[in-house]
Amino acid sequence: MSFFLHGSAPAVSLMESRNFVAAREMVAGGSWLIPTMNGELRLAKPPLPTWAVAAVQQLTGPTEDLGLLRWPAALAATLLVLFFWGLVRELTRTAPGEAVNPGRTAWLSALVLASSLLVVTTGREGQWDIFANSLMVGGLWLLVRGWQRPRHGWVSLFGAGLLIGLSILSKGPVPLYGLLLPFLLAYLVRQPQHRQLVARQGWSTAVAAVVALVVGGSWPVYIWLEVAPTALRVARIETASWGNRHVQPVWYYWSFFAFTGLWALVALAALVKPYAQRRAEQYIPYVVALTWLVAGLILLSLVPEKKERYMLPLMPPLALLVTGLLRYWESTPRFEWRRPDLALVRGWGALLALVCVALPVAMAVLGLPGFGVGSTQFTAAVVLFGGLAIWISWQGVRLARPVVVMAGTLTVMGSLLALLMPVYPVWEGRRDTRGLSHVQDMRRLPAVAGVASWRSLDTLHVKQVWGAGRAVPVWHPTLDSLAQLQQPVVVLSGSLVGSRLPTGWSRFVHAQVVDSFYLGRGRESGRWLVSRIDPI
Repeated sequence: MSFFLHGSAPAVSLMESRNFVAAREMVAGGSWLIPTMNGELRLAKPPLPTWAVAAVQQLTGPTEDLGLLRWPAALAATLLVLFFWGLVRELTRTAPGEAVNPGRTAWLSALVLASSLLVVTTGREGQWDIFANSLMVGGLWLLVRGWQRPRHGWVSLFGAGLLIGLSILSKGPVPLYGLLLPFLLAYLVRQPQHRQLVARQGWSTAVAAVVALVVGGSWPVYIWLEVAPTALRVARIETASWGNRHVQPVWYYWSFFAFTGLWALVALAALVKPYAQRRAEQYIPYVVALTWLVAGLILLSLVPEKKERYMLPLMPPLALLVTGLLRYWESTPRFEWRRPDLALVRGWGALLALVCVALPVAMAVLGLPGFGVGSTQFTAAVVLFGGLAIWISWQGVRLARPVVVMAGTLTVMGSLLALLMPVYPVWEGRRDTRGLSHVQDMRRLPAVAGVASWRSLDTLHVKQVWGAGRAVPVWHPTLDSLAQLQQPVVVLSGSLVGSRLPTGWSRFVHAQVVDSFYLGRGRESGRWLVSRIDPI
């Protein structure tokens, strides 16, 4: 539910705008195999996530409901959790700790992953990363399942090849580098028993690799055959961008464990090998999980281009490490704990209780819309989080019951989404200058109603294109094109349209400014003019 609840919040992001605009143009009659964005070829990203959004629009009709348009991403995030459950189930099937409560580790791992901060935020945004990582984790699950099956493993391995190919169709080679390669290093290096399993399924594994390459390479090959010069230019730009856009230092990802959110303290403890390995390896393949995480962290850190959402491949191995400690704490009697175990559980509970106390205070101090002191929502938040703070303090801190702290973590995360996401759009716009017109308001002007052709004399930001509700391609009018104009045109520009038209334009067309709109939330964002050009 964390991926679907109040899906229309927050406002559309830059990456979403690109995806949604391309999907809208597919549904409006554009090519599904050669996507466009604002009328120009969009080849920088593979099309699978765009196809998913376009499919929603085909089923529902043209829509700008962000909640609906984010459904494919939410479904991909849900699949990520389910695929991860399957992967952990295979990795822990023979673990000693599974004998008492088989399957418990897999379910707990899935819950930790589903409630991790970066997974929740990425799963609620309709862009490429969640699709690529979800399908690749599904591929890893079926790879391990196929390798560990003495009979009929080829079925799972064929499915693995298909999912890995679809992952490539979601974000190119990125998931191969950030997720598949680190996992294979962890699973095979210094793991002779795993190498024997893979060797036993050698032919089936080779078939899986071929399937992945055929499926994943089908679209790039088609694009190369159809629009090779443009594809080559885009490939050069994208390759160069890895080293010159969003460049961050090599240590940029050092705080990756904090992106698990409320699990961060446990995640940090799980990385301390002398402490965690002896406890967690009864329930999870600790060395494999830690190597997977460290290899992924190193490979991602070597790429100059870095963003927070690029850490998503680190979340599955980190969730597995967290689960190893949780399983030890919940399964081991208190009298067998050492002092660090007691300190960690109590410290984790104390931090969570502090969060519960701080949340209502923050609501009051920040003036969160709808949560004013004395309001029904504020009273409900005080009762809910106050009750959680008391429960966690007594059961989780004083009595050091890890199951209570785990349940409290999940409850707090779910409560935050349920209570705060509905008011997030209002909070997001708290500093907006009231009364400003935006591009979406221009669609309701009587002067532009019914005019099918919209053009821009300057490059329009893709968020503005999304708000316009249609493609607004850049226009370079000439006297010949103006003389041949048969229908009115709506023109968006950063300056007076008359000054941008070729000399002598007034002999062929009539131009008038009908309104203007601001590009952002305040006047400082800049203003564009909306004009109408009619043939004489």
